[in-house]
Amino acid sequence: MDSVRLPRTNLTVTRFTFGTASLHHLGSAKAQAAHAAASIEAGFTHFDTAPLYGFGSAERVLGTVLAGSPELTVTTKVGLYPPGASEPSRAAITLRKAAGRIWPAMSRAIADLSVDRARASLEGSLQRLRRHRIELLLIHEPNAALLNTDEWLRWVEEERGRVHHFGIAGPQEIVQPFLRMANPLTAVIQTRDSLDGCEADIVSNAGRPLQLTYGYFTATSKALSGNDILTGALARNPAGSVVVSTRSPARLAQFAKIAKSPTQAPS
Repeated sequence: MDSVRLPRTNLTVTRFTFGTASLHHLGSAKAQAAHAAASIEAGFTHFDTAPLYGFGSAERVLGTVLAGSPELTVTTKVGLYPPGASEPSRAAITLRKAAGRIWPAMSRAIADLSVDRARASLEGSLQRLRRHRIELLLIHEPNAALLNTDEWLRWVEEERGRVHHFGIAGPQEIVQPFLRMANPLTAVIQTRDSLDGCEADIVSNAGRPLQLTYGYFTATSKALSGNDILTGALARNPAGSVVVSTRSPARLAQFAKIAKSPTQAPS
């Protein structure tokens, strides 16, 4: 799979980043780990995760797969957290998700932009991922007024040894206030995009290169084939990486094949 130097960083990533938001839907930790391992075999070298995904299980599974492979790189996040215990059992996760269908608050993410919570979250992520450093730490759907403070900036400096790059993640309406900020927390932008809506144009219109984009399958016309959507996504983000997720082993090979080919927008 082709790789690129992510704009405004010294981080080299594959053109597709393997997203773990839906990894827990595969069931057992063994099945999840096997699928994550298959993504490495397919050529992925960069992985997107968060403590929110699978109530922390995505980071734990990824940690078992990436252990001993420092050449593989990771994005994780702070700012949005799973409800309940930070290390729930599989049964507790299933129960909370089922209850959330009736009482949404039971499974709704908790937003907390305090530095203390971010510091504790980073410690937990490093333990679950079995790593001493994080290549990219994103603030998950931040608030511009809360983030642009001396306390956050001091924390960035404190964590330079364990976090190589900082950034923010969220849809168009979340990231837009940050695009012209001279703030180390906004060095990297991960935002939603689609072939229909071209939402990530707000980034390029602000004079910044696209870095990490996601959301093409959920927000693009179903009239296009999967190949056309993926090829179009790479063409939309020619110098960065597109975050993708799948529970299909066959789709992993499709990603690898497309990321080795010249990219053209679908006609």
